Amino acid sequence: MALPRRDAARTSILTVDDDPGVSRAVARDLRRRYGDAYRIVRAESGDQALTALREMKLRGDEVAVFLADYRMPGMTGLEFLEAAMDLYPAARRVLLTAYADTSAAIDAINVVDLDYYLLKPWDPAEEKLYPVVDTQLEAWAAVDRRPVIETKLVGHRWSARSSEVREFLARNQVPYRWYSADSPEGSRLLDAAGIDERRLPVVVDPSGAVLESPSNAELAAHVGLSTDPARQFYDLVVIGGGPAGLGSAVYGASEGLRTVLVERTATGGQAGQSSRIENYLGFPDGVSGAQLTDRARRQAVKFGAELILAREVTALEVNGSGRTVRFADGESIDAHTVILAMGVSYRQLVAPGIDRLTGCGVYYGSALTEAANCSGQDVYVVGGANSAGQAAAYLARGARSVTLVVRGESLEASMSYYLIQQLERIENVTVRTCTEVVEAHGDDHLEKLTLRHRVTGEEETVEAGYLFVFIGAAPRTDWLDGVVRRDERGFVLAGPDLVVEGTTGQGWIHDRPPFHLETSVPGVFVAGDVRAESAKRVASAVGEGAMAVMLVHRYLEGL
Repeated sequence: MALPRRDAARTSILTVDDDPGVSRAVARDLRRRYGDAYRIVRAESGDQALTALREMKLRGDEVAVFLADYRMPGMTGLEFLEAAMDLYPAARRVLLTAYADTSAAIDAINVVDLDYYLLKPWDPAEEKLYPVVDTQLEAWAAVDRRPVIETKLVGHRWSARSSEVREFLARNQVPYRWYSADSPEGSRLLDAAGIDERRLPVVVDPSGAVLESPSNAELAAHVGLSTDPARQFYDLVVIGGGPAGLGSAVYGASEGLRTVLVERTATGGQAGQSSRIENYLGFPDGVSGAQLTDRARRQAVKFGAELILAREVTALEVNGSGRTVRFADGESIDAHTVILAMGVSYRQLVAPGIDRLTGCGVYYGSALTEAANCSGQDVYVVGGANSAGQAAAYLARGARSVTLVVRGESLEASMSYYLIQQLERIENVTVRTCTEVVEAHGDDHLEKLTLRHRVTGEEETVEAGYLFVFIGAAPRTDWLDGVVRRDERGFVLAGPDLVVEGTTGQGWIHDRPPFHLETSVPGVFVAGDVRAESAKRVASAVGEGAMAVMLVHRYLEGL
């Protein structure tokens, strides 16, 4: 007969018997008939078998059938099957018994939901063993139980770090499966890894390696993201992987420059977290930030750009005609030129309870990652710009209600007209203007918010399951202090903005004025939202990224 076949490298039949002779005989007969389609795993004690099962569970392997001897010292076959069920509840269970133990085997049908008991000896196997195993394999294969080969993440729903890891994996487009620590499968994974709930989150990569509360760098290395540069010296280092940085990487690499892009978390920047961008040229039906980011990333790689993720840049140094970019771990790379494209971060919301509940119902961005959990919830979004409006429209698909909290008198001054109209048509979206969040309430997660009207001073406490913050634009440029000139808010000055009363100030060594996007350090350029007085739009950021590369060529021609 044709045997049901699952991934041969992953699906096993496990046999356990304390008698070495019997154990070898069972394994021999099973391999003779099933060895081409299934892995045959042999153990000589219940403990040994459970150890093997835990390792297989972490690797994502499947087990189709258990065959366990009833009488084993230390752990009986029945006790083994009870424990094995916690790891592989779908596997078929067969008990090997002597004639004298038949009544005990019958009782086991109710205890462990036994699928069959097989009397020893089973000779000839063609008549007594194979028909039984064939039936069990057919029953197991009848249900689609293909293994989850993604990275597995186990954590608490209301855990800030668990939320951060989920967002890191999602934004880097790493397939993963989330398991709450108190779910049956989450408990089984923790048991298999020998880890208790106090050491969460736990990540199990596809090879079965277990990471306890990993850093982003550790996580990136284990899930296959590139974290180390391939060479020491480049023509161009792009710092930041948002639209401006990706635009620079695409144009730099496509024009023959040895280009590397360095990003601290994930490519895409704030735009990459947008549920839908509808005013970007060439996409009349709109495009999600993740889709746009993925296309740009693949395009950059196609042209030969190198992408380094989960590496934080902490210093920029000038060494003659070279520019040194130093990482947080002390390592560095050098280049002829650098483009600063770090973008901006959302400004922190200052109110009692916010910091304590961040990651536990309060989130900065993250609307896409957490949207599924907002089903049937009352959700609040703080912010009046496009990112807040796009998040509100997206969250309204599943939330019971979405309230957009805006400090200003209206949305017209900060949000695109098309988006304002779109929000007006969504029945479960409410806009509260002249309003701010003044306190967040909850024990282990957000439960309520206190809102204050900025004109009347009236306060109201409302039920709230989730709060998403999309306010302000804070540049992460402190590490440039003393090297590159910035304005009073930390945005990088460039080109004409550097010239005051006809002079560029101290430190400028060239006779020519700075190129349009060139900073106070020759050969270091800036593009996108981190530049002072930039347009803060996706299209303009991409355009500046491309323009910066053109200016890089001009700079290199003069070396």
